[in-house]
This record gives sequence, C-alpha cells and structure tokens, in this order.
Amino acid sequence: MTIESLKKEAIALLKSLIRTQSFSSEEDKTALLITEWFNRYQIPFKRQGNNIWAFNDDFQSHKPLMLLNSHHDTVKPNSAYTKDPFDAHIEDGKLFGLGSNDAGGCLVSLIATFTYFYKKTDLKYNLVLVASAEEESSGPNGLKSVLKDLPHIDVAIVGEPTLMNLAIAEKGLVVFDAVVKGTPSHAAHPNDDNAIYKTIDVLQWFKDYKFEKVSNVLGPVKLTITQIEAGNQHNVVPADVRMVIDVRVNDKYSNQEIFDTLKREAPCELTPRSLSLNSSAIPEDHPLVQAGISLGRSTYGSPTLSDQANLYCPSLKLGPGDSTRSHSANEFIYVKEIEQGVELYIELLTKVLE
Repeated sequence: MTIESLKKEAIALLKSLIRTQSFSSEEDKTALLITEWFNRYQIPFKRQGNNIWAFNDDFQSHKPLMLLNSHHDTVKPNSAYTKDPFDAHIEDGKLFGLGSNDAGGCLVSLIATFTYFYKKTDLKYNLVLVASAEEESSGPNGLKSVLKDLPHIDVAIVGEPTLMNLAIAEKGLVVFDAVVKGTPSHAAHPNDDNAIYKTIDVLQWFKDYKFEKVSNVLGPVKLTITQIEAGNQHNVVPADVRMVIDVRVNDKYSNQEIFDTLKREAPCELTPRSLSLNSSAIPEDHPLVQAGISLGRSTYGSPTLSDQANLYCPSLKLGPGDSTRSHSANEFIYVKEIEQGVELYIELLTKVLE
C-alpha cells in the first residue's frame, strides 16, 4: 500500500460518492460505500445511523486521541447547475460533481491518510476517523450523536476545504428570530404604533451595533439581518414584523454571552434557535499547527461553520479544495488538490505522530 495507490483509490472513492445521492439525513448509500473501503482494507469499523468510525490498529488507552473527521452529506444542487450534479467526470484536471469540494475531497483524503497510518505502531496519538452525516443541516444524527460513544478526544482535524491552509479558529453561529410589535389597524385610520415604521429604527440599530471585543484571528462579531416578513393584505397594518438575524461569533464570546447582551440591549424581542454552535480554535503553538507551518502552510480564521462547532477539544480545520466553491453551481475540485491533500495530511501527521 503506497501513497500513490492511496491517492488513486481516494479519487475513485470520491467519484463513487459523487454518483450517489447523499443529501443530509439521506446518506445511507454513501455510508455503504465508505464501509466497503474499510472492508477492503480489513479495517474494523462501527456504524451508527449514517456515521462510520474506526480506530487505528495499535490503539493504546493511555495515549491521547486525535480525531480525523469529515462529512459525506451534501446540500441539494442549486438551480444554476448546467452539468449533471451526479455525473462525476474530469475536465481539464477538475473533478466535477455535487459534494466534490464540500467536503468529498477532504473526506477521501482523510480516509486514505487514516488507512496509511492504520497499521503503524508506537504512534504518539491514537487515531479515530469519523465519516459523519448531517453536517450540512446541523442535524441531530451527525457527528454530535456519536461523540458520546467515543473516548475523550484531545485534538481534532476537521476536513473542510481550506486550500490546505490552517484554519486555526472558526466563527460560531447564533440565528435569532426577532419580533417588532406594534398595534394592528385599518390602513385608512391614523396609527402611531405601526410595527413596520418602528422596524426602521430597529434595522438601523442592528446595522450600527458593534460588539466590543475583536479577535486577532476572527475579527469582529458580525450581525446580519437576512430575512424580514410582515403583513398579508394591503389595507391592514400588521401587529408585528418578523426578522431573522444571523450572528457570526468570534472566539472572544460564547453564544450565551451574545444572547445575554442582545436580549438586554436590542430594541426588539429575540429568540435564539440554538446556542450550541460556538466558535472554536486551536492554539498557534499546538504541535499540529506548528507542523503545518513548518510545511509552508499559512494560518487564518474561518468565517464558515463546520462540525468543529460540536467539538469540545482544540480543533484544526484543514483540507483540499476551496471554500468559495462550496454550494456553488457546477461544483468541482482539482484532482491535484486531492493528491496534494493526501500528501500533506500524511506529512503533517508524520511530524506529529511519529
């Protein structure tokens, strides 16, 4: 089993995954493809729902545990596709298909890397690889559902497209449902408590509001109003205006602190949908990060959410592909990016594990 052969097998697996529909919560067929890989390489595994995980052969309980994780679910293809999203094919060095970039290339590269290290002995860390479900929907049956069945995890690599640079921090997310209340009335009569007019000041407040603490890696907390809705007929002033507010949280605040602050200060009613998707980070002096830097990889803070939000340990987001291609029409990943991903994952872990 050579690195070159693992690269070829990883690309073949990715083609099979692309050809197999795996929308969030519908990943049973791609889960089967992943178990077939483990069976072929005689690697024992466990499966819960559509999550599959496996430990290295020389697992020793006294050693710290490193998680290797990426997901095999996808979003649904958008209407701008001009290519068949399930037709895995290569053009000009690009492997096209839904989930190729987010996060199929990362997943198969990590699977190949885990397979490379599976039989090695005397590693400094135990390894567990988890191919998880429901990442795109932040569903209840994804990575979070299997963490309780795993030993304590000391550090993690989460495979998401980062151009193989080191995302040493990731913003958290809180989505709020907001309500601006007024007095309903007939449109023909005076009304000094029109909820729609009151919303003008509320919108301006959110546009201008700034959280005080700014992260060196992740920058400021970002508030964005993404949806607004009110009224259902032309001659009735509605009782309220409903809004959705997307808040991207840096590593200086917990989601609970964000909620407590906005609940106290915002000029409208706010209800958080969840407070569990906190920001995450790994110290820059961690051996994983230092190993990556020694390989010429740069560090940065990621604005996008991943399964890191479900972890309680230091975690590094790292993988082949480009985040700007995720969820785009005619999604693709360069074949050379997958090949480089396998090489760099192995080089990185060799520095840390051996």
